[in-house]
Amino acid sequence: MSKPDPNTIAGIVLAGGRSRRMGGRDKALMPLAGKPMIARAIDRLAPQVAAVAVSANGDPAGFDPFGKPVFADVVDGYLGPLAGILSAMRWAAGQDAGYTHAVTVAADTPFFPDDLVSRLAACARRDDSIVMARSASNRHPVFALWPLALAGDLAGWLARGETLKVRAWAESHDLADCDFPLRADGVDPFFNINTPDDLTTAEAILQKATA
Repeated sequence: MSKPDPNTIAGIVLAGGRSRRMGGRDKALMPLAGKPMIARAIDRLAPQVAAVAVSANGDPAGFDPFGKPVFADVVDGYLGPLAGILSAMRWAAGQDAGYTHAVTVAADTPFFPDDLVSRLAACARRDDSIVMARSASNRHPVFALWPLALAGDLAGWLARGETLKVRAWAESHDLADCDFPLRADGVDPFFNINTPDDLTTAEAILQKATA
């Protein structure tokens, strides 16, 4: 079977978390070195895909400055990343653009690779493979390539009340890993910002990189 064509892949920034460890603030909109985290994610993802949209459950008006479509989860109950992934797949499938796949990234991960999408597509064993990023032997479940044809299966999984672990559903299909090296400075490219201390660390990484 053929592998995914990067020209038919839509990119979705997942920004629907509750940011509990950030005091409930909308983490995606928090500044990192003077620039909202989600703006960094959009700028990094946009050159890699045919289109970019944002999955967010908060006030969509907060994302107006970034000029991208915004949609909320298609299922109720704040079911976590799997709900965001399903919503991403449904959004991409609903566009009149011939998308076959969606790639999801997290808004709080400012250093993800600038060749993420092409490498995920290259790692697919076939057109209906799910491909997850991996670094230092750790999978990063929301940094993945999702065939839109699997949206109905995922919707059924959530409706049945199956586990909400992304990997559990992904492993019920053809799942391939795609390995990424550490950055030249030794930082994991999938370092994510969960706490104020993480934000301070990310600021230091950026400062060192531009010094």
